Amino acid sequence: MLTTQFDGATVNTQANVYFDGKCVSHGITLADGSKKSVGVILPATLTFNTGAPEIMECVAGSCEYKLPGSDTWVKSGAGERFSVPGNTRFEIRVADGGEPYHYICHFG
Repeated sequence: MLTTQFDGATVNTQANVYFDGKCVSHGITLADGSKKSVGVILPATLTFNTGAPEIMECVAGSCEYKLPGSDTWVKSGAGERFSVPGNTRFEIRVADGGEPYHYICHFG
């Protein structure tokens, strides 16, 4: 099921800009105290470090990702999710000329 909105959320209005603008996100906090970020990744191949485990949910576009310990790129499109372990790193790539990858990161 595709997440389309969050009710009762506090949004950090200043954007987090990473990788020379190839990734831009905003942090949000829900009424229950859980934290998420919503953002977009432009065409690029990027490596992210995690603290807590994360669930990446695609809301538009698509990406390929490679999890730690794997050499395989896996495609993820709108309505799909993938889990990333905490205290590790993973890669995401968005194809040149493709639609940006719009995502929600659920921290967990």
